[in-house]
Amino acid sequence: MRAYLKEDILEIYNKPLMELVFEAATVHRLHHDPTKIQVSTLISIKTGGCPEDCGYCPQAARYHTGIEKNDLMPVNTVINLAKKAKNNGSSRVCMGAAWRNVKEGDDFESVLEMIRGISHLNMEVCCTLGMITGSQALRLKDAGLHYYNHNLDTSEDYYKKVISTRGYEDRLQTLKNVNKGALKVCSGGIIGMGESVEDRIGMLMSLLSLERIPDSVPINALVPVEGTPLASENVIPVWDIIRMIATTRIVMPKTTVRLSAGRTEMSMEAQALCFMAGASSIFAGEKLLTTPNPGEDKDAEMFSLLGLIPTEKKKETIDKFKIRKSILKNNKDVKWTRPGHVIERNVEATKQAKELRRKMK
Repeated sequence: MRAYLKEDILEIYNKPLMELVFEAATVHRLHHDPTKIQVSTLISIKTGGCPEDCGYCPQAARYHTGIEKNDLMPVNTVINLAKKAKNNGSSRVCMGAAWRNVKEGDDFESVLEMIRGISHLNMEVCCTLGMITGSQALRLKDAGLHYYNHNLDTSEDYYKKVISTRGYEDRLQTLKNVNKGALKVCSGGIIGMGESVEDRIGMLMSLLSLERIPDSVPINALVPVEGTPLASENVIPVWDIIRMIATTRIVMPKTTVRLSAGRTEMSMEAQALCFMAGASSIFAGEKLLTTPNPGEDKDAEMFSLLGLIPTEKKKETIDKFKIRKSILKNNKDVKWTRPGHVIERNVEATKQAKELRRKMK
C-alpha cells in the first residue's frame, strides 16, 4: 500500500468534492462490493458514571447531561438484545461499557460470557470497554471476540484540548495490545469538535502509522449534548463528513469505513453520497449508546431505495494456536497515565454540573 505524507492526504481531502467522491467510489469498488452494507447494533451494557473528562461524552460522571447511571447489564439481557438485533437484520453487535479501563473481576467475566453467547448466534462481536492490557485482549479473543474498538478521536495535538484524564499514548498502547491479542482493530474518530482539517488528517496519519492499519474505521460526527463542554459546537456540515469518509476510503482502501454517529442530522441523499464515497457499514437502532440514531424502519426504506443489501457475518480463518504463541512473548501489562493538564471548558462544565446537582438536592 502507498505510504502517504500528511501533505498528500490534505491534497486528497481538499479535491473538488465530485472528483473526490468519484475517486473514492472507484477505490471502493476495487476492494468491496458496493451493493453490500454491514448493519451493526451498538448495545450500552454499562451506561454512565465514567471517571474520564472527554469533552464530547454525556456519560462522563463529572458532567450533568441527564444520563442515568446503570450497572452492568445481566448476561441474558444482552444476549436477548443481540438476538433481537439479528432478527432485525444486524450481523454485528458492538458492546460498549463506560469504563476507563478493563479491570479483572466479576464484571469482566460477565463480558466474556456475553461474548461467548453472542458469537454462538453466528454474529460478529465487537467491544469498546476502555483501555485493555495484552492479556485481557487474549482473553477477549479466546471468548470469541472479533473486533476491539478504541478510537483515537482526533489528532494528537487537538486531543489535548478535548481530554485530560487519558493520554494519547494510552490509546495507542491499547491498540498495540489489541494487536497482541490478534483481535481486529476498530479505531476512528469524531469530527466537528472544533478541530481543523489538519487535525482530521493528523488522526488519519496516526491510524496509518499503527503496526497494522485498522480493519475498521468509524467516522463519527459530533452530536452536541447539553451539559458537556462541547455542547455549544455547531453541527458539522454533511460535506465535511462526506469528505472525511472519501479520504479515509482512498488512503485505507481495504478497511471497513463505518458511517457512525450523526446520521440523524443527515438526509437520505447525504447518506447515499457517504455510501458512494466508501462507507460500507452503519449502526442500526434508535440509539448509539446514548446518542439518537435513525430507526430500523427508516434504514430499511433507505436500503431498498438505494439497492443496498445487508451482509451476513464473514467466516474467520485465524489460527488460535498462533494467536496464543504470539501474545505470550513479551506480554508485559502497562500502567495507564493521567496527563493532568487543565482544559478550561471541561473544568467549567464540571463546575456547572456540581452547581446544578446542589440546587436539585
